[in-house]
Amino acid sequence: MRKIILASNSPRRKELLGGLGYEFEVRVIDGIDESYPDGLTMEEIPRYIAAAKASAYTVGADELLLTADTVVVLDEEVLGKPADAADAARMLHALSGRTHHVITGVCLKTQDDERRFSVSTEVTFKALTDEEIDHYISHYHPYDKAGAYGIQEWIGYIGVTGIRGSYFNVMGLPVQRIYQELQGML
Repeated sequence: MRKIILASNSPRRKELLGGLGYEFEVRVIDGIDESYPDGLTMEEIPRYIAAAKASAYTVGADELLLTADTVVVLDEEVLGKPADAADAARMLHALSGRTHHVITGVCLKTQDDERRFSVSTEVTFKALTDEEIDHYISHYHPYDKAGAYGIQEWIGYIGVTGIRGSYFNVMGLPVQRIYQELQGML
């Protein structure tokens, strides 16, 4: 069986991959460019970034590398990680009372195989008050999260009124699909 390498510092991705019961090692290269060319579809963007992350690593003969990238899409606009509190508030106000998509791209890479895929989940928020948005930003500091929120945090508890698709995908890793893909690669 191959050794799984998770190329992510995300505590959520570590928790989710660990929940599948696989042993894995975390390996992170800092400073990988996460930009993407114009003209990609919303589903292609996170797949492209996940593959770019994977290309920065050397994979050993007995290893399988897992990289991922998550984007939040509202009205064909990608909401990345907020730069600061004002940017987080802008994003949360835009998501308030609306439905958006969370798309995670994944790249699974061995020395002789590479699989790329993306999983999309539809999420609906209630209309959030200014006080709720301010509370969330000041207490949870969502600067490392696409769309400025973590569904598993307070804002998800009080704000999400509907979800269609994988909850775990919204957390940052579509574990059901990963499990399915890994069956043929390990």
